Amino acid sequence: MSATYFVEYLLHGKPKSFVIRLNEMNNAEAWQWASCDAGLTPIPKPGRPPLKRFSKPLAERYGVSGVKWRESSAVIWDDD
Repeated sequence: MSATYFVEYLLHGKPKSFVIRLNEMNNAEAWQWASCDAGLTPIPKPGRPPLKRFSKPLAERYGVSGVKWRESSAVIWDDD
């Protein structure tokens, strides 16, 4: 089951953020998706692996830093 994640990072010192829905998130995935959001690597087509994985050192070489991620809070709708 997929979850929604909030990812924050710096691109050349400027704060950036995005929301993504994935089955699983970890630090390596967060760095990869931050690199996609920054325009360093293309967003993969669904069901296909990315053309090139961006590791933390590679992303840092192109100006991405401080990648942090967290699962977003679940919204609970109360029927009153």
